[in-house]
Amino acid sequence: MHKKLNKLKPKQLDELFNNFHEKEFANFDCLTCANCCKTLGPRLSNIDIERLAKNQKIKISDFFENYLKIDEDNDVIFNNLPCPFLMDDNYCSVYKNRPKACREYPHTNQKNIKSILKLCVKNSETCPVVKNIFLKLKKI
Repeated sequence: MHKKLNKLKPKQLDELFNNFHEKEFANFDCLTCANCCKTLGPRLSNIDIERLAKNQKIKISDFFENYLKIDEDNDVIFNNLPCPFLMDDNYCSVYKNRPKACREYPHTNQKNIKSILKLCVKNSETCPVVKNIFLKLKKI
């Protein structure tokens, strides 16, 4: 599959992914799943941390102590899964202030898909929509 997709021109691949992304997400309610929030921990930037701490009305140092840790790759991530801001109904309590990685997930509508193809394949293990996109791509 990778070889077939890698043979496409970057613009063609982006267009394919974007079209499938739009169609698949139009027919899927993420609130029925929330698997990404339950099983994946986003990498948090300083801007994300500042925004979330402000949202929680606590100091950055307290936010770090209560919610974050540094992983083996030296990335700042949430200290527990599921995401501490995922509510029982699968809504995000910080949706308007969610991290950039959450805003961009699952990355199937981004430009230059070719450069993140491995990541998209990995996301197909977590996200049923991405899995469907790859199933449709196989038929092409």
